[in-house]
Amino acid sequence: MTDRRRFLFTLLGGAASAAVRMKVAEIEVHPVQIEYQDWIAYQLDHYYGPTKRVVYAVHTDTGLTGLGEGDSHEAPDVIAKYTGTNPFDWIGDETSLALGTAMYDLMGKAAGVPVYKLFGQRHRAWVPTSSWTVSTHPKRMAQAVQEYAKRGFTWMKFHLSPFENIFDQLDAMQAVAPEGFKIHLDFTMGGSNDHMLDLLERLSVYKIMGCFEDPVREDDIQSYADLRKRVRLPIVYHHTPLGARQEVIMRSADAYMLGHARIGTAIRRAGLFEAANIPFMLQNVGGEITRMMITHMQAAFPTADFHFISTTERWKTDVVKERFEPVNGFMKVPEGPGLGVTLDREALKRAAAVKLPEQSRWIIRSRFKNGTRMFHLADPKDSLFMVRPDFRRLIPMGYASPISTEYWDDDGTPEYKQMLARIEREGMVLERQ
Repeated sequence: MTDRRRFLFTLLGGAASAAVRMKVAEIEVHPVQIEYQDWIAYQLDHYYGPTKRVVYAVHTDTGLTGLGEGDSHEAPDVIAKYTGTNPFDWIGDETSLALGTAMYDLMGKAAGVPVYKLFGQRHRAWVPTSSWTVSTHPKRMAQAVQEYAKRGFTWMKFHLSPFENIFDQLDAMQAVAPEGFKIHLDFTMGGSNDHMLDLLERLSVYKIMGCFEDPVREDDIQSYADLRKRVRLPIVYHHTPLGARQEVIMRSADAYMLGHARIGTAIRRAGLFEAANIPFMLQNVGGEITRMMITHMQAAFPTADFHFISTTERWKTDVVKERFEPVNGFMKVPEGPGLGVTLDREALKRAAAVKLPEQSRWIIRSRFKNGTRMFHLADPKDSLFMVRPDFRRLIPMGYASPISTEYWDDDGTPEYKQMLARIEREGMVLERQ
């Protein structure tokens, strides 16, 4: 008998025999679309258009169902790897985050324990979390703070965009933020013409500011270490090119982020961060299934006490019966078997039938305070442009520029058609008032 089988018998006691024989019999794959919350739909549609998720319902020959989800459809050969296997074969899964989540849900249900116990001892019963939005007009940013604060969040993350002045945004948000609410700024690894140390120092004086993620290029490890020594607020390192090993040795960040890391990778990184006594968090985008998986994982990892991000709060509905909301910025860790979520077949059916209209291309109409106007073309299929326009190599831009922006949808006017033709011909338009 292998060591893993011995482990199963010890873990499961009288239920061990059935669990050892348990096999994955069927994997349901359900592409779904879910509407954004009304108040945030305008800006999210313009950035991304409607987004899709894929929900997996994995059935065993013993009658258990495990749930997982991802932002894309796993290839048939990947799905085939799980079929006919025992879910416990996927401890520390390194193949699929979505299907690995379903395997852990099954393991927890088979063992009769919450998922976090499959990772180790519980280090926290409440796990810090953050809300998420996109960079947009200061009034809409203030609205996001108010909406998320009402829902129990105390953090909000967004990627800066050089199409909006960050100080105008912070002024608007700070004016309405409740005491203790903090902003997590993601610089998307640079791309602006700002002097970063000076910019971070100016931002740090805001009471609402909480931390800075990826302020410089991901491969410039020394600059992260230098900024950490000189900036008063935490520096968060996400896209670590050396797997966080050398980055940790150089003490390059105050906290680390694992984005969509597969479960086995997250387990190994958790050990690395614990050994160095450095906080970290997970960022996996999804619905309640994803949010609960993160909650369980961060409950068990010793230094996973930085706020996690799942963006679950942006959607109107979900495909599970339970709805979880934070309290004062914390998610309570479920204590029932598995993830603690139950598939809602009717909700799944509705989400699978939803066909949301695609967002058309639109014009980014910007104005500088000196009257200069600037026009770019935005395409939801190229959403990264909104935060990293430098990739098009058109014009240097900065986050502190005296600029404001409107979203100009195709209104059928001759003016729109003429401007669209100019942008397509010239790449962008910059003109005096």
